[in-house]
Amino acid sequence: MRKLFVILIPLLTLFSSQLSALPLLSSLPSAKATIFLDFDGQYVQSTSWNSGVPLACAPSGLTDAQIIEVFNRVSEDFRPFNIDITTDSTIFLAAPLNRRVRIIITPTSSWYPGVGGVSYTGSFTWGDDTPGFVFPDRLGPYNIKAVAECCTHESGHTVGLSHQAKYDNNCNLLATYNTGAGSGQTGWAPVMGNSYYENFSGWYNGPTPYGCAADQDALSIITTSNGFTYRTDDHSDDPNVNPTILSINNTLIADSGIITTSSDKDVFKLNLTQAGHLHIDAKPFSVGPNNEGADLDVKLELLNSSLQTLQVYDPIDILDASVDTSLNSGNYFLVVEGAGNANTSNYGSLGSYNISGSFAPLFALPIKQITLTGKADKDKHILNWNIISDEPVSSVTLESSEDGNNFTTLVQLPQGSQNYSYTPSINQTIYYRIKAVSATDQAMYSNVIVLKSNANKEKLFTISTMVYNEINVNAKEDYNYKLADMSGRILQAGRAKAGTNTINISNVPNGVYLMQIINNNQRLTERIVKL
Repeated sequence: MRKLFVILIPLLTLFSSQLSALPLLSSLPSAKATIFLDFDGQYVQSTSWNSGVPLACAPSGLTDAQIIEVFNRVSEDFRPFNIDITTDSTIFLAAPLNRRVRIIITPTSSWYPGVGGVSYTGSFTWGDDTPGFVFPDRLGPYNIKAVAECCTHESGHTVGLSHQAKYDNNCNLLATYNTGAGSGQTGWAPVMGNSYYENFSGWYNGPTPYGCAADQDALSIITTSNGFTYRTDDHSDDPNVNPTILSINNTLIADSGIITTSSDKDVFKLNLTQAGHLHIDAKPFSVGPNNEGADLDVKLELLNSSLQTLQVYDPIDILDASVDTSLNSGNYFLVVEGAGNANTSNYGSLGSYNISGSFAPLFALPIKQITLTGKADKDKHILNWNIISDEPVSSVTLESSEDGNNFTTLVQLPQGSQNYSYTPSINQTIYYRIKAVSATDQAMYSNVIVLKSNANKEKLFTISTMVYNEINVNAKEDYNYKLADMSGRILQAGRAKAGTNTINISNVPNGVYLMQIINNNQRLTERIVKL
């Protein structure tokens, strides 16, 4: 596939005089550090390549539209950093010698057989214009996603990165190039592995082929070894310190931002002068439908003026997120950040996004405010709430969730009730909210609170959650089990004895499933990822 080099040899590059009408694009013109995607052919004479025999590299053979897509994909991969991705040679030549690299996209590939691209590790800072190469005739051929992934991969080598591999739980090497996990929008792979076949690719903190403990922190290497670091943060992380005002213009809402690190949060403030219906879509940058080419899994959090969480919006199987709710007048905060999912953490969930939406004023809502508080007292959860309303409240429902997104009714409460306590049947974090409905059938939700039981219950079951062909279950008692897909369709069911058991799932495709274990004392549900 691609080969890694570590030898520094001087290079002389003779620049082509060929005139070009290729699109001249630049992702961050203010940055000094530069990666030049060279599509129009190049004459290279170098002892580093081709045993010193000159190379007359032909133009890429890509159309303008294909060049623009490659540029957009690679630019998004490097969006968190203070570096310019460009197709303009004049910008490249004006950059400092030790902060630039040329990646030549060319079908002139016979001189280096068997790979889709090649570059020298660390050559970005060498100061001698050693180029890297991407061979589109070997990628598909001319599969534009593959060409773009290879451009980022080879550029990643030049800024100091090695390949990233995949190992099993016993440190046995499964793949020199980590192929990732999952499918669909959230199917993920590290760009320094093999990211050709997954939609959601990005930088990764994980092992290299040199050993399962040889983790490579890609973001730290990129931002400390090449003379550039992250972009300047574009929005405040703190609702109390200069949050960005999210303006409403003729009922429409629009803004944008960039998540540059895994701890970055962009905070927007909404001032609603009257009650109304709020709808907001936050979409990561993409090059096509279904968030094609996105690098950011968007998570939204809606806060009230007291900075209490009203709701968290983080869908499981898509990369964008939407808010759809009715609110009273007042100040609210929308927090945007990168999320992890079933296939990867939020480490490399970085990149740009756009916010769009609308606010439709309504008549004043009869329920003005619901405030929920609570505490965990040993194995008991104690919840209290206060409802301020201009008319009688016809029903009060306490809802709970295990993930903060999907709430179900825990208990229907008597009118006028203000507290509730019980012992949860599961020993894990639980999210709670109150739903109140007025006499005129207007519904409103409280803030969301999170409680964890302090009970020291013995766990009767343990389940392997990252698996290949078998799920391992260790149980202290006999149990029944069900395996379902994410739509709830039962794929397998059965009964097993206490002890260690294996459940064969070699006949189901790779993806995310739900495993439920039931006996007389416990009910356990685990998310299973088949790799």
